Amino acid sequence: MFGGHVSVPVNSPHLRKSGSRQLFSEELETSEMKGTASTTLAAAAMLPSPVLLWRLKVMLFFLWGFCCCKISWNSVMRMSVDLRDLFLYEAFLYYNPLLLVTAAVWFWGANLWVFSQSNVNYSKIFDLDQNHLTHKDIWKCAIWMTIIVPTSMTSYLYLYSHGEVSWAASQPV
Repeated sequence: MFGGHVSVPVNSPHLRKSGSRQLFSEELETSEMKGTASTTLAAAAMLPSPVLLWRLKVMLFFLWGFCCCKISWNSVMRMSVDLRDLFLYEAFLYYNPLLLVTAAVWFWGANLWVFSQSNVNYSKIFDLDQNHLTHKDIWKCAIWMTIIVPTSMTSYLYLYSHGEVSWAASQPV
């Protein structure tokens, strides 16, 4: 199956006969083709596939999430038990509103997605013009909020547990 000799038919349209003319001639190349066009073709040929880029983004997101969880866990376990309760209460007070707003933006995007999948014209129902945000735009904002808020919370946990209380106090803002 693999590595065997493959016979190519002589009359194959993919083969060039020895006496035929060349499709591309070096004499016909202009200065335009030498500069930008060949560079563009080479750059386009080197682009990775969108599936590969999406998988890379997902892997980086999980790596980021793991790092945030690991740093947060180590920071919380570093404190004494009585200080830990007070600290977690303060962190809950600081970050609960931010996490709720982030969840609300995700649900807003999901709501717009449901409307876009249905046959309901929600711009007529809610009296919106065509310049409104789509569910993809809302989800882009929600993704950035999802990255920023836990990163800020992780840095708050880390700084507070390492004795940098004044630096930690500037994190939720």
